[in-house]
Amino acid sequence: MTINITRRLALQLLGTAAALPFFASVAPAMAQDVAGRVIVLSDLHSAYERTAQLLAALQGEIADNPAPHLILINGDVFELGNVVAVRSGGVIDWAFLEALAALAPTVINIGNHEPDLDTDLANFVARAGEIGITVVSNITDTRSNTLYAPAAADLSLGDLPVRIVGIATDKINTYPADTREALAIPAPAQWSEENLAGLLEGEAMPIVLSHAGIVADRAILPLLTDGTLLVGGHDHLTFTHDEGRTRYVHTGSWSATYTLVTVAADRTMSVEQVRLAPDAATDEMLAALIAQTLEAHLTAEELTTIGASPAAMTLGETGRFVAQSMAAAGGGDIGFIGHTTLGNGLPQGEVSKYAFDSVVRFDGKLMIAEVDRATLDEIMSRVNQDEAQNLDQRTGDFLYAAPTDMAAKDTYRLVTNDWSATNQKSYFGREDLVFTPGPDIGLKALVIDALR
Repeated sequence: MTINITRRLALQLLGTAAALPFFASVAPAMAQDVAGRVIVLSDLHSAYERTAQLLAALQGEIADNPAPHLILINGDVFELGNVVAVRSGGVIDWAFLEALAALAPTVINIGNHEPDLDTDLANFVARAGEIGITVVSNITDTRSNTLYAPAAADLSLGDLPVRIVGIATDKINTYPADTREALAIPAPAQWSEENLAGLLEGEAMPIVLSHAGIVADRAILPLLTDGTLLVGGHDHLTFTHDEGRTRYVHTGSWSATYTLVTVAADRTMSVEQVRLAPDAATDEMLAALIAQTLEAHLTAEELTTIGASPAAMTLGETGRFVAQSMAAAGGGDIGFIGHTTLGNGLPQGEVSKYAFDSVVRFDGKLMIAEVDRATLDEIMSRVNQDEAQNLDQRTGDFLYAAPTDMAAKDTYRLVTNDWSATNQKSYFGREDLVFTPGPDIGLKALVIDALR
């Protein structure tokens, strides 16, 4: 079934908003002092259960605040693991993007999931341009030796000129395999040291969209002029960090949160982060499109209930539940799961296979390691960074774990998935762990067993 979305339909996608603010780093500036507001999104990942809610919330933000607006999307609009996104060609995502472009000037920085639905990244850039979206990126197309999109773009926030720079993650194994040969991606910190000063010189307010992750962003922060807005992504975290007049924000993932940056006339910024309420209003037109698209593309098997969750869980709570389930399945003392293996938190009640696949995004094998208590304590010092309170505690990639009071022993049995074991430097913070294959049960299967 083919579903076509036109600009006319996008212009009709207007509704009401209901969203729940959950913290603000600084009190909002007075209305008469506001130059404009920047709406920040990142890592949307085709989260269709919230896309219509997110659109309604942003429509409400703009309708209720007459100041000029910019919308910034810091990568990963699409999700290859969402079978509906793949089968429909992302019709819902493109309708959402077209509606945003009709609301306010919209900019996308290319992330590692932009080529998920079309392996030629140039097609994404062209289509985004056709609907009025500005794309920025420092990724080079190896076929032509030219950038897929300009690394910087000049826009305005009312009377305030802004210069927006896009930086991609160079972790090539996070991009779809069929796209990698056509991508040349510089090391983010080195590229920033060589290019940011020149790209950001002038009177425009500097905005940097970095989909490179926290580790690279630490090196980028000292290079920025005081008063820069640095938007992070890729790590699926929600936090703010202030350095002088510079604001560094991560705005969450899977369409669950968005960030509002209010820019005063003197260019000072206040930041508010908003989490969508479970019962937030939806845009009716987009909600109808989502229902129609799901009906057209989901199979009976994908709609089958595979288990149930007694309560709705946050992403962190879900991560710790999965880690605990892994420990039980692998006969271990403690389990660990890499944070980006998971997408959504578990919903309350029955969970369909389709919904489950948005929670545990990737399957994998169990891997086992034996460690002493000192090693275990070092590993535990960097887990569960969704609970971290400051930037120094954050390492980018991290593990969820459900620690318990474990009896003193000579060694402890750790259970993790093969992705985290293979990339132990990023996740465990060390390279000396010796992993061996665990019980012959896949990650998805053991979590389903736990839900049952």
